[in-house]
Amino acid sequence: MSVVARNNVVVTGREDGPVVMLAHGFGCDQNMWRLVVPALAGTYRVVLFDYVGAGRSDLGAWREERYSSLDGYADDVLEICHELDLRDVVFVGHSVSAMVGVVACGREPDRFAKLVLVTPSPCYIDDEGYRGGFSRADIEELLESLESNYLGWSATMAPVIMGNPDRPELGEELTNSFCRTDPAMARVFARTTFLSDSRSDLRNVKIPTLILECVQDVIAPREVGAYVQAGIPGSRLVTLDATGHCPQLSAPESTAEALLAFLDE
Repeated sequence: MSVVARNNVVVTGREDGPVVMLAHGFGCDQNMWRLVVPALAGTYRVVLFDYVGAGRSDLGAWREERYSSLDGYADDVLEICHELDLRDVVFVGHSVSAMVGVVACGREPDRFAKLVLVTPSPCYIDDEGYRGGFSRADIEELLESLESNYLGWSATMAPVIMGNPDRPELGEELTNSFCRTDPAMARVFARTTFLSDSRSDLRNVKIPTLILECVQDVIAPREVGAYVQAGIPGSRLVTLDATGHCPQLSAPESTAEALLAFLDE
């Protein structure tokens, strides 16, 4: 099977425009970007895809050993770039995909022109001199709950991750997205997401980088955004007037505005 079919790659927008690649986070798929794509498509060639194990990817291509580290997801990104001969790519990664982008850029820096990290976290677990937002016990409890009852965990956690309790339809959408993911694959991706520590990878980023954070985000608190900015020389941190971990859904206009301001420079 081709990489395009394996990862359900969709290319839209201006055929001869600069390339913007949008990468989704845990429990999600490319549909999470649908409210931002129209703002980009008039100028940019927009590349969307699903990681193997998510969305309409080829689930038969999933291998636990590959997707037990961020390197496996970075392999997906780089193989799509090779297959489509994408160069000077602006990689936009949401949540865990932000660190996937950092890994991919570190491996093939000449392939990428800019990097956008949307609500990133290089490490979710608190450490000496570092606040990730969770203790190790918190994360182990979260993973144990997810592994024992994935659908129940999804129904409970998705609205918390989304935030915006006054807009319950957003939490419902994320819940439904989580529940569409195969539980066995989700368990592996969750461990990869919440136990990875990419702090040392930040210094490898040498391209212009934009970090987008929200005013309030239970998954990636403001201290994390400041840490990422300090770790990537010359990067820019923008705090969106939005709450929750998924601003591309909860605040698509301001997310698109910040993206375009950075892309158009």
